[in-house]
Amino acid sequence: MNNFKNTVASDLLSCISGLAGDITLTKDDILGMFEYPPDSSLGDIAFPCFKLSRILRKAPPVIAQEISASFKSELVSKVEAVNGYLNIFVSNDYLIKNVLLRIEEEGEQYGSDGSGKGKVAVFDYSSPNVAKPFHIGHLGTTIIGHSLKMLHKFQGYDCVGINYLGDWGTQFGKLIVAYNLWGDKAKIEEGGVDELVALYVKFHEEAENDDSLNQRAREEFTKLEHHDETNIGLWKWFVELSLAEYQKTYKQLGIEFDSYKGESFYTDKMPAQIQVLRDKNLLKIDDGASIVDLSEYNMPPCLILKRDGSTLYPTRDIAAAVYRKQTYNFDKCIYVTSAGQSLHFAQWFKVVELMGYDWHDKLVHVPYGTVSINNEKLATRTGNVILLKDLFATAIEKVNEIMNEKNPNLPNRAEIAEAVGVGSVIFYYLYNNRIKDINFVMSDALSFEGNTGPYAQYTYARTFGILEKAGDLNYNATEPVITSSEEAELLKVLSKFNEAVKSAIKEYEPSVITRYIIDVCSAFNKFYHNCQIVSAEDEIVRNTRVRLTAATKTVLGSAFELICLKKTEKI
Repeated sequence: MNNFKNTVASDLLSCISGLAGDITLTKDDILGMFEYPPDSSLGDIAFPCFKLSRILRKAPPVIAQEISASFKSELVSKVEAVNGYLNIFVSNDYLIKNVLLRIEEEGEQYGSDGSGKGKVAVFDYSSPNVAKPFHIGHLGTTIIGHSLKMLHKFQGYDCVGINYLGDWGTQFGKLIVAYNLWGDKAKIEEGGVDELVALYVKFHEEAENDDSLNQRAREEFTKLEHHDETNIGLWKWFVELSLAEYQKTYKQLGIEFDSYKGESFYTDKMPAQIQVLRDKNLLKIDDGASIVDLSEYNMPPCLILKRDGSTLYPTRDIAAAVYRKQTYNFDKCIYVTSAGQSLHFAQWFKVVELMGYDWHDKLVHVPYGTVSINNEKLATRTGNVILLKDLFATAIEKVNEIMNEKNPNLPNRAEIAEAVGVGSVIFYYLYNNRIKDINFVMSDALSFEGNTGPYAQYTYARTFGILEKAGDLNYNATEPVITSSEEAELLKVLSKFNEAVKSAIKEYEPSVITRYIIDVCSAFNKFYHNCQIVSAEDEIVRNTRVRLTAATKTVLGSAFELICLKKTEKI
């Protein structure tokens, strides 16, 4: 619809200039005033004339009437003046030429305007702590981060996905002590992260009665920091075991990263940035710790060094940002973490600015709310967190139960059940505004009705089934023609794909895409129920409707990829 609005805005500007003579109104002003009416009977776009009353010195209803009497555009079927609004209706000819034919011509690139070409976007997301389970708390950063990466990639950005692993810190000293005291290599090789978690839990239980274990852990981590060969070997092993486990979840989500450089990678890169802080006279000593005073900016001090000289998260984040700018020369560096870390990012972003780095405004923090589980008790070995693999397994199991009832002989059922089960979790989460806290209800997520992943995937499968039934008909043998309101409404929704993509990127909000997907599904299913498609007797009508179905499949497929939702040809 962007092309339509752009052209209409130019035509409107000419019309208004003809009524008023010399005015300061611009095309961008008009574009910013356009609205989408709440009801399609009120037009496809509406132009409110209230802001023009001061310029033209007339009442808005009078202005709307005057514009409607003289306004002309090849893309518009009619205009109506109603209560100070100019209601504008798109022509069917425009919908055919600029929507249907464009989708057919551009295919999977439809909806992208290439605005990111020549630009680099770096994404820091997911980033679990090594040797700890991948739990539901990681769901938000993982799927929001990857969706934002895919959105930017779709617009032409060169994207770099970084998994900033939590692979350093005193917890490794504890794990090394635990392994040396109670570990069984064969058992850990078989059990992976679950066994490492069990060792970590045992360490804390034993340390409650024997504080000397904590001292031993500090000593082992010091040895690790000084590159003790044995401890480095154990640490690398723990990292490899953890990544192997995490990769199983990433595979289910269809996610791949370009870099797994974690906190440990920046150990030797922090001193240079600390020196910059000293050279800029930004470091102050406060109770033995080195800080950057941010009181002038209404923020608490940013801690750079502890009293013992060891570094903290801001130190590592600053070093990582400098390295990424030097390595990738990004136009954006986007961090997707919980809203609880907003102050942390605001602090070290400000420190980067004070250090004199002119790219400080390219750093973006994308926060999100918390997620909780209701009505479903998922047992985990840790007892106090919901593991993501358990959540996915439960969803897949329940989808299998539904399939047993509805379609027990479905080929590739296991693969489809996984796609729908995992997809239901993704879609349920991403349907909400990212900053809102989410109460996850499994039965709602798995419903094949309403605003859900299964409903969207079932609609996609429906388009595939229709096209399969249509077979090798020569759809291009006739020129397409719109003969029903349902066809027109479907094309209007499809025309808004680029707007949805641009809005999702501007707001860093994947829910724009999930909601757009539901709009497409709703329009298509209304078209499906009210219009004969393959069985239409008239050849021109049949061919048009089959092509509309193919166009819907194309747009849905592209939109699915933007939110980690797998395309299901059968359900």
